[in-house]
Amino acid sequence: MEKYIIVRTYCNNEKVAKKIIESLLTQMLVSGSQLSEVQSKYWWNNEFEECKEYKLEFRSKLSLFEEIKQEILKIHDYETAEVSYSIIDGANKEIFDWIEKNTKNRKR
Repeated sequence: MEKYIIVRTYCNNEKVAKKIIESLLTQMLVSGSQLSEVQSKYWWNNEFEECKEYKLEFRSKLSLFEEIKQEILKIHDYETAEVSYSIIDGANKEIFDWIEKNTKNRKR
């Protein structure tokens, strides 16, 4: 049985974020996306950093994750980009049906 996921990445360039979204949707690797502005604080190269970033979230299938990750990393401009996912548990069947209908089919 297919597992459904939320994929996340962050970037500080809105143009890059929109390019990632467009690419993933056009290829039907994801069924939908969310883009939100966040304030990030983190350590980088032994320095404490603070900046505005864009959080990207996508609904998709676990069987597509590697392809999604490779496409994000191809477009992303970060030296070390986070691309992670979490399993969607407890959603209503209609959400899973929507994801299934709006992503391409991949066999594992």
